[in-house]
Amino acid sequence: MALQKEKTPMPTQDPKERIKNFKEVALGYTTEEAVREANRCLQCPTAPCINGCPVEVPIPQFIKAIREGNFDQAIDIIKTKNNLPAICGRVCPQEEQCEKVCIMGKKNEPVAIGRLERFVGDYALQKSKDKNSPYNKPVTRKEARVAIVGSGPAGLTAAADLAREGYQVTIFEALHATGGVLRYGIPEFRLPKDIVDQEVAEIKKLGVDIQLNVIIGKTITIEELFAAGYRAIFIGTGAGLPKFLNIPGENLNGIYSANEFLTRVNLMKAYRFPEYKTPVKIGKRVAVIGGGNVAMDSARTALRLGAGEVSIIYRRSKNELPARKEEIEHAEEEGVIFRVLNNPVAFHGEKGQIKKIECIRMELGQADRSGRPVPIPVQDSNWFLPVDNVIIAIGQTPNPLLTRNTENLKTEAWGGIAVDEKLATSIPGVYAGGDIVTGAATVIKAMGAGKKAARSIIEYLEEKR
Repeated sequence: MALQKEKTPMPTQDPKERIKNFKEVALGYTTEEAVREANRCLQCPTAPCINGCPVEVPIPQFIKAIREGNFDQAIDIIKTKNNLPAICGRVCPQEEQCEKVCIMGKKNEPVAIGRLERFVGDYALQKSKDKNSPYNKPVTRKEARVAIVGSGPAGLTAAADLAREGYQVTIFEALHATGGVLRYGIPEFRLPKDIVDQEVAEIKKLGVDIQLNVIIGKTITIEELFAAGYRAIFIGTGAGLPKFLNIPGENLNGIYSANEFLTRVNLMKAYRFPEYKTPVKIGKRVAVIGGGNVAMDSARTALRLGAGEVSIIYRRSKNELPARKEEIEHAEEEGVIFRVLNNPVAFHGEKGQIKKIECIRMELGQADRSGRPVPIPVQDSNWFLPVDNVIIAIGQTPNPLLTRNTENLKTEAWGGIAVDEKLATSIPGVYAGGDIVTGAATVIKAMGAGKKAARSIIEYLEEKR
């Protein structure tokens, strides 16, 4: 049989239909499609894809199991390393990680590892509904209690790994629902919230207790957690504080941070107004400032809320857009306008309401330390874009509430928590990882940090026995 050079296509909703709803865009592989794609894997002995995965999933092994039709085995293999496969298969930037180093990708398209992981993850969730599922395995409980601050990808991963080792784990979540950025930051059409709920339910089956509406640093302090009997603490509170441009007019009505916009839509279900009384006012002309995944999410969400024209304003060229290729392609299919090599310099309004953005055209200079060309303003090239709403999506920083209310917890100059190579903080028994340490990054990198922190906590607790 001839080698299939291209990935097995992922079925998707038609762009003309999907901009009218919040249903998932990518529909997932059928069994036949998954097996066909699995047969493209070369099963190379060096397996560079494993090293390309931040949580080191045994990728060739689970793909071999799919090829053989042994999906139960594929689940078991993945879950030795990844507790959230249905989520990772949807939102992980595989093209920059495992698929980037896939040997098949040297001359052809790489194996669609992410799509196969999603297939297995979804199969696992369906299988877990069976009360007799082999994935609900009991563990022997240890006396030591561990507190996890935050229920995002880092916190959920650390909690699951610790629970599998028998530790008594409690997650403290500040919001009224679990998931962190998985719930409030990623739109329904890219990551359905019922998938998040099901993955969290699987972690709860391991014995993890989850306490909602608890703000560590306000409701309870780190010191009080230790006093309550917790032997170790992991902080995975993410980076949920928005950055702004700090240009004239930024306080005009109709300008949102992407954090506020997506949180209202996702967590507070603004897309189901008036059933949920948390609307987001969206006019006919919307501009999104930024070029990352959050910017794409914001632009595509605005379309679904009724905007007639949505523009992405980005100061570099299209080649430098940091968003995933798939998200850029989906945005283009849905009609998002890319106004690249432009940068906002001021917002103008009438009676307190945003009316237009003043932009300046940019050209690219030499590369900076990041390897990207430096955008340089073109003199006397200012122009105006009429808008009804603006969404600013240029990054996030950590919320300082916990760090400011925790004595002796050292932080970096930019606000993140300072840690050593084992993710230990300046307070003995306290560890931190994910965006609160690195700044805004990917879901899978946060999960990798959660796994590393769990190993360090286990080592710490064993030494203290």
